[in-house]
Formats: sequence, C-alpha cells, structure tokens
Amino acid sequence: MDADQLIDSWEAAWTGRDLAAFRAVCLGEIHYEDPLAEKPLLGVEQLEARVRQIWRAFPDVRVETAGPRLTDGEHIAAPIRIVGTHRAEIGGIPASGRTISLHAVCFCEVRHGLLSRVRSFYDLHDAQVQIGATPEPGSTGERAMRMLLGFGIRAPRIPGLFPGQSPGGR
Repeated sequence: MDADQLIDSWEAAWTGRDLAAFRAVCLGEIHYEDPLAEKPLLGVEQLEARVRQIWRAFPDVRVETAGPRLTDGEHIAAPIRIVGTHRAEIGGIPASGRTISLHAVCFCEVRHGLLSRVRSFYDLHDAQVQIGATPEPGSTGERAMRMLLGFGIRAPRIPGLFPGQSPGGR
C-alpha cells in the first residue's frame, strides 16, 4: 500500500468499527502511543483494547483527513480530525454527552508496507475542556481550580505598587 492508502485504511478502521481492519493495516507488533496512554501499547491486541475503550466512550467517533500527508516512504505525518460524542467513562472521566472535535497528527513508521509504529499527538487539555472535565480557560471555574491547586488568583497589576508598598506611600 502507498502512504495515502495506508492512512485512508487507518482512518477507515477507526471510523468503521471493525477490529479486523487494524490487523490489515498494522504489523502484529505495532507500537502505538497517544496522550491518554500511560505507556506505549505494544502489539495489535493492546491497540485493539485501546480502540474498544475509545469506541465505548465515543460510540460515534470518526477520524477524518485534516490536511496533506507528508511521507518519505518510511515515515508518514498525517493530520487528522477526531470527532465524537462522549457517551461513557474514559480515563476516570464520566460521560458528559458533549461532542469533541480535535485536530491531531499521527506520526507513523512503515515497515513491509504496514504501520509498525503510530504516535498520535493532540491537545489533551483541549479534549478535557471540550468534554467538560476541565474548566474553560479564563473562566471562574479555572480561577477556582488554580486556587485549589495552589496557583492563586492573578491580581491586576497596579503601576507603582510593589510588595510591601502601600498605594500612597514609599
């Protein structure tokens, strides 16, 4: 398969809900990583277990091409968009019913015409904000969370006022 066919098949496997499709596009000893993985997943069985988790949490998930792919024959960088509705717990985060739309890049290594390593990069914080697990940046919820975490609330900067100096004195 050429690079475009390989990535088209990878995207179709995610969207098509057919675990056998992963075996057709990946080496048996595939090495897979994403921001939710605590450690690399080794082998197609571990990848399939991850895919089942994601399909359970986002039953309508689809993966779409999001831009031109770059390849040198042995490596592929494939921009994608991941869209789905959060319907069940994942990573300790209960279902929110919210829809996510994430841009990601899959950096892939190819051996024998199949994917041997896939590293998916996306903004995990943005994903958490989209499903409601983390407050929106700049919101009251974010300020409260910062306070609880010990970061405090940023006070407005007043010119001429330094620690230990009163507004009228020196």
